[in-house]
Amino acid sequence: MPVSPLYPGQFDQLDVETFAYRLAEENTPLQLIDVREPGEVAIARLEGFAYLPLSQFSDWADHVQTRFDPTAETIVMCHHGMRSAQMCQWLVSQGFTDVKNLTGGIDAYACMVDPTIPRY
Repeated sequence: MPVSPLYPGQFDQLDVETFAYRLAEENTPLQLIDVREPGEVAIARLEGFAYLPLSQFSDWADHVQTRFDPTAETIVMCHHGMRSAQMCQWLVSQGFTDVKNLTGGIDAYACMVDPTIPRY
């Protein structure tokens, strides 16, 4: 994924407790994107996420604008939050205006919200 770590794109961080609360709210329109690899998703997953593995960037990059609404609240997740931060930067560079990185990723979610989710 051609994203510079120096890209000045602005996106927010979202902690897993707030995310869990938001998921539980009725009629909360959220776009959810998981950038982990298929093997990781096979171990641990959350319902409702679209899967866009970063290793397959060239397969899905051209379709992001038509598949997702650039103005909708978009939450991005990975294992710990580093790859999802890269994706957030890239989405902002593509014109997405309400992008949030899930701090700590699915690992933090498993530790702090739902201990039934396997950790790896």
